[in-house]
Amino acid sequence: VKLNEQRGQRGKFGNSPGIHRLVLRRYSHEEKPKCISRPADSPETTSPTGKSFTDILDSIDKRLSSFDARLSLVEILHREFKSLRESLEFSQQQVETLAAENASLRDSVKSLTENVTHLNEENKKIKETVIDLQARSMRDNLVFSGIPESAEEDAEATVKSFIKTYLKLPEDTVENICFERVHRLGAKKPGAPRPRPIVAKFGYFKQKEQVKSRGRELKGTDFSVNDQFPKEILERRKVLFPIRRSLIQKGSRAVIAVDRLYVDGRLYRDV
Repeated sequence: VKLNEQRGQRGKFGNSPGIHRLVLRRYSHEEKPKCISRPADSPETTSPTGKSFTDILDSIDKRLSSFDARLSLVEILHREFKSLRESLEFSQQQVETLAAENASLRDSVKSLTENVTHLNEENKKIKETVIDLQARSMRDNLVFSGIPESAEEDAEATVKSFIKTYLKLPEDTVENICFERVHRLGAKKPGAPRPRPIVAKFGYFKQKEQVKSRGRELKGTDFSVNDQFPKEILERRKVLFPIRRSLIQKGSRAVIAVDRLYVDGRLYRDV
């Protein structure tokens, strides 16, 4: 009815825009239908941001679940860290124990090294003493090299014959020489290129020196007469002989006594 009246008035007043706006404003104030409000807990309720509270709660639930998962991870990491710290503390204790044992072992090794050094020095002294004793026991011995070897020979008679023939000592002097023992060195080897040397131990040192002094008569022959020495001294003398020869060529007076070289009356130590 109101619309018809309004239409009649619109026809009465024409299509004036001002009148039209006035009518609409009045209608909007008087006849606007009232909205029915929904309950606050309705699933269709929306937040001021335009999102439904259900979505917000779901989002909060997801965030809480994610936080719980992270918290669980933190707890696991805490346990791992605690276990690692305990393991590290145990390892540190082990390292300290090993360090103490190592220090003790180092001291023991040092002590053992000192003992070994001392024992080596003592052993060297004992060895030199033994070598000296061996050399002293051989001081009355001469080694005759190059004398032909025959079956069932008398070594003493062979040596006396050699002294008389090649060293040119008088026969009565040779007959008065006293030997304690005369024998060939080593076992006989068939086909050996050279005869075995003969070792003669003289009963008197002066007789030994008299025979040795005649060794110059063997120059230019395949024979030789030398003192007998232990193996160690022979090795030392081999080193000294070239040095002695070189010094003599330079005009020095060089003499080898046992295992020492004397140059112009002074001990040579550069060996």
